[in-house]
Formats: sequence, structure tokens, C-alpha cells
Amino acid sequence: MNDELGTMCVDWEQRIDFDRLRRRRVEKAQAAIADSEADVLFVFRTEDARYLTSYRHHLGPAAVIGNATVVVGADTPPILFTMDEDHCKARMPWLGKGQVQPRANFREVAGIKEFADRLRGLVGSLSGKTIGVDMYTPPMAEGLQKAFPQSRFVDGYEILVKAKIIKTEDEIHCLKIANAMTEAAMHAALAVLKPGVRECEVLATAWQTMTAMGSEWTQCSNIVASGPYTAPYRRFTSDRIIRLGDPVIIDIGAVFNGYYGDFTRTWICGDVAPTREQIDLHQACYDALHRAVAATAPGKTNADVVAACGEQYVLSSLGHGSGLNPWEPPHFSVTSKNDPLTLRAGMVANYEPYYGKPGVAGFRLEHNLVLREEGPEVYTTYPFDLRLLRDVHPLDPSTGRVIRRG
Repeated sequence: MNDELGTMCVDWEQRIDFDRLRRRRVEKAQAAIADSEADVLFVFRTEDARYLTSYRHHLGPAAVIGNATVVVGADTPPILFTMDEDHCKARMPWLGKGQVQPRANFREVAGIKEFADRLRGLVGSLSGKTIGVDMYTPPMAEGLQKAFPQSRFVDGYEILVKAKIIKTEDEIHCLKIANAMTEAAMHAALAVLKPGVRECEVLATAWQTMTAMGSEWTQCSNIVASGPYTAPYRRFTSDRIIRLGDPVIIDIGAVFNGYYGDFTRTWICGDVAPTREQIDLHQACYDALHRAVAATAPGKTNADVVAACGEQYVLSSLGHGSGLNPWEPPHFSVTSKNDPLTLRAGMVANYEPYYGKPGVAGFRLEHNLVLREEGPEVYTTYPFDLRLLRDVHPLDPSTGRVIRRG
């Protein structure tokens, strides 16, 4: 797969094959079901409805169970229950007859029985079958058990994770494009980062850039934290006025075809040198990031990566995977050593160590990578603030190519 990063469909080179992307995701999910104890999955997470059907939800600040529900079996194609039934039937021809159904109403307990009755008419009886469910509330659990009294319910999320955790080349290409959009937004944000601007103005520039490039949403509300808000680290953006010499953490992420970018750098505002102590903190965080990257290899574990980085640089979490959910497995935390996960080629990871000292500064840095048979492929290409580095790591081919202005 080329890394040309074009976002359009063209006839003169092979780019993302979206038919193949959709087909392979369903094949992997059905293979995971066949290899599990479940006969069928009830999927309520909107990102996983997209994984199985390519249904694009309008997203929002809160999860609403039932906005998109998918039922899929090892030998049966996914059935989408959606509030956008007419739109999906008109514009999603890869879903055949019967695969798009009216919304399943799980906002009201009474809707569970109606869903069960409709489902039996579509797939037949589930009596004696094992049903995997990815996410539900206690009233839903009780209602579903009542609606399917002869069925057994198990954790369906872990089944689907086994399919999703290894990315196809088309998925990786989507992630790389999301990252390229995010890096462009970082560059635009840097152009307006100067003494006197507010954190929210910096973020507005980044958000506008990502949206103009076609980003569907953002990885979170996004973070611009400056000055004292870098240590202790505050994970949101405010109206604080940024001052000359302030450290500024910018953590942002664009979304391309549902796949999330997630990218962080820390900068010093203005044309001024950082303090010696600030350089020490940033260099330590930078080195920890690259130790984590260097420890990433097939056969190693997430616990190995955390140990190589150093637990003092783990702020709740060292990192996570990314896909149609911005925080997918594999996960990397201090508790990974209690249940280590073996890393395999095709996994992706976003590492984001943090190191700070109140009264001085806090630094968060992030790389995105895909694990190949030969080792980690870092597809984050944007450099670091040279003023904050004494030594450039051999695994960092970008920093030093350009002179970062203040």
C-alpha cells in the first residue's frame, strides 16, 4: 500500500479500496465469532456499527444506546437497526435486502420486546443460542434475558476486539491520513501561538483546519493547556491568555472516514529560550517516548513497553490503540504487568508519556505507530521543539530538519 495520503478516489494509482475495507472488517468479525463461544453478537457501540456496516453516525458528546444497533453471526451478514433507515437504504448499496431495519428503541424498556420480536422474524429463534453483547445497562440486561429466556449472554466486546485489534492496510492508510490532517492542524495552531492569544483561539485554528480538510469530528474536545495548567496537567482548553515563555501542550486529533488521529507536542510560546529545568523535563519525556517505541516488537508485551518507558512517565495511561474508536486496545498502563498482552504485527499504538513539575512546566509528547514484523513504523512525522532538546534520538528522523520559530 502506498503512503501517498491522497484523500480522493483516482484512476491513476491504487489507493484505499473501500469495498475491500468493508468486506475485510466483516470477514474478520465473523471469523472472531466463529472462534468464540457466541453464536451471534448484539452490537450497540456506534463505532462498531460502523466497523460492521460502514454506517456513519453523526456522533455527539454522549453515548445513546440504540442509535445504531447491529446483529451479526458467524454465518449471517450484519443487520443494521438505525434511526437513519431511509438514508442508509438510499446510499449504502453494499447492504443487501433486509440488512437495514428501523431503529431498535432501547431508550425505553418496552422497546426491548419489540426489538426481540422483529429480530426473530429476521434471523429465527435464538433459543439455546449464546449471545454476545458489547455494552448494555442493567435494565437492558434484564429485558434482553426476559425477551430471550432460553439464550445465554456473554461479553461480546472482547470477541469483536479480537477482530479489530489487527488492522488491515486500508485501515492503516485511513489512520495515516487522519494523522496527516492532525499534523496540518498542529502546524496551523503553531502559526497563531504567540503571547497574548488565548488557549481557545489556538484550538479554534486547529479545529478549523481539521474540519476544512474533511475531518468528521475530533478525537476528543481537544486540549490546549498552557503555563501552570501543564503541571498538574489539565485536560481541556480554557480562555487563559498565553504569555511569553509559557509551555503549551497541544493534544489534538482529526478523523478520516471514522479513523482517529491523536497527536501531542509541547511548545514554548514566543521567541524565547526555555529554562534549563524545562529542557531537563522535556528531554526526559522525549527519551521515555522513544524508549517505548524501541521496545515495541512482535512477541513483546504491553508491559514490556511500559517498563521500558518508565512508570514515572505514565500519567494514568502511557497509551492506547486507535481505530474507529480513538481509545482501542492494546492499552498500556502500569497495570499491564498484571495481565500482559502480547504484541503482534498489525497492531497500532499511540504512546503519550508525560513528565512535569508544578511551578516549572509539564510536558506531554505523542507518537503514533503501526507494529510491523520488522518492528515499529512511526507514522508521526512532525518534529519537536528543538529549543527543548539537548540530544535528538536516533529513532527521531524529523527533528532538526526544520528550524522551529518561537
